[in-house]
Amino acid sequence: MSDEIRRIRAAGDVPLVGDPRLPDAQWNAVRGLAATAQVPRDAAWASLTSGSSGTPRVVLRTHASWRASFPAVAGLLAAGSDDAVALPAPPSSSLTLFSLAHALDGGPRPVLGRGGAGASCFHGTPQGLRALLDTDGPTTVRTALVGGSALDRGLRADAEARGIRVVGYYGAAELSFVAVDHGTGLRPFPGVDLRVSGGELWVRSPYVALGYLGRTGPLRRDGEWATVGDLAETVAGTVRLRGRADGAIQTASATVLPEEVEAALRQLPGVADAVVVGVPTPGVGAVVAAVVETGSDGAAGLRRAAAARLAPASRPRVWYTGALPRTPAGKPARAEVLRRVLAGEVDRLVG
Repeated sequence: MSDEIRRIRAAGDVPLVGDPRLPDAQWNAVRGLAATAQVPRDAAWASLTSGSSGTPRVVLRTHASWRASFPAVAGLLAAGSDDAVALPAPPSSSLTLFSLAHALDGGPRPVLGRGGAGASCFHGTPQGLRALLDTDGPTTVRTALVGGSALDRGLRADAEARGIRVVGYYGAAELSFVAVDHGTGLRPFPGVDLRVSGGELWVRSPYVALGYLGRTGPLRRDGEWATVGDLAETVAGTVRLRGRADGAIQTASATVLPEEVEAALRQLPGVADAVVVGVPTPGVGAVVAAVVETGSDGAAGLRRAAAARLAPASRPRVWYTGALPRTPAGKPARAEVLRRVLAGEVDRLVG
């Protein structure tokens, strides 16, 4: 994979790595964009958004926008060209493509796929880190750089118990690295300035992408500042993310942010993961519903546990169970979860 990317870059073209696991409709849409849309002259890399909320967008960026962060990332990984980095997410994922670009510029050698045999460090999602920890036998990984979705305290503790130093971060395909968490909360990534305006997180950074290929997206600019619409607040010098504004659920007279509810549900006993969606309901706008990966036989216990953590408006009124569909990078595919709920393709928990 690295050799093919090197060849494409040497020819002056922009590599775009797809994934055959994408639904045909999404993959055909991406192919159509790549074949017909105009690419800016200074674009060097094209990455896909996760597609967790629908069809992936193609994000274009300069090489400098990634290269500027290579020294900081090397420091976080405590790794150089003599080391290897485990990359469980497919190359179509922007975080894996970033690591491939880093390797071409003197970063650690990539080890693609699960397992990461011989790798001293890891760069991937919480799902990928959990799979690494669940692998039989000892691991050579000593540092894990984890992004893509929320990193819960339990997973961090499990990794640290295995001798792995965990560095969490928040970023986006459009913004690259934004904030980093060494265990005491998210703080600005080196070289990044942050501000919260109107409840939205804005960044001033050399790592921001050029924009999208052939279509619009959530990236907005205000002079040197940029945002993708993530809601946030500052707490004692740290940044607390509250979810994406355009994903909020309007239920009766309340606004519920799915990410906040999901974070609480992941702390419930027996819940491995959760996605919260709004089910359209006449008279109230939407009802808050939760799809959970759990061994629970009924909703009663989950309702009681959720009531101790969530305000009344945020408590799921309907509970479903089953394996969550995921994007190629391992993030829950929110749009597909909602489709399955509306189509009656998931099991409802009763009680």
